[in-house]
Amino acid sequence: MPSIDLLLAFSLFALISSITPGPNNTMLLASGAAFGFRRTVPHMLGVTGGFFLMVLAIGLGFGALFKALPSLYDWLRFLGAAYLVYLAWRIAGSSPATGGEGLRSAGQPLGFFGAAAFQWVNPKAWTMAVAAVSIYMPQQGYLMGALVISVLFALINLPCVGLWAVCGSLIRRWLDDPARQRGFNRTMAVLLLASLYPMLSQG
Repeated sequence: MPSIDLLLAFSLFALISSITPGPNNTMLLASGAAFGFRRTVPHMLGVTGGFFLMVLAIGLGFGALFKALPSLYDWLRFLGAAYLVYLAWRIAGSSPATGGEGLRSAGQPLGFFGAAAFQWVNPKAWTMAVAAVSIYMPQQGYLMGALVISVLFALINLPCVGLWAVCGSLIRRWLDDPARQRGFNRTMAVLLLASLYPMLSQG
């Protein structure tokens, strides 16, 4: 079982890494603006649920694969990058809202399983999960430690990602103007691409 001091330090790490900009938060901001908070909830839950499983899997030994197959991490990073480029292109090309029903985006909001699966090709999620396990996992009581770290990370992560979805939903009315929506969509696409730089620049 992790000590209180270790849990406090880990909680600060989880808060900062969960609330700062990245692919998940940028996508949730855009989804909240396009579909509203309620329709974005499955996306939020998928992010947290998928990340919980990732941290737990790495804590239980899945991370050993990266030591045995270092190229696997590189493949996942570039696969995730390719998918984010595709998402940025979709967001940038979304049509402005028309009619009286408010802002719309091409397609449907990302669902629970899609968001959960995305974590496994999300470079930032891998970086966060590996750091959490390698730095904050206790040496004794490893099984319980992995579970505690995973659950605590999920409990901190959910309100953080939810805040981005709320912020997106709050600007929906402002984005009813087609010109503003086009500008917002393109800005979100650029930010999504920019979020790749610190992860892809790592050795």
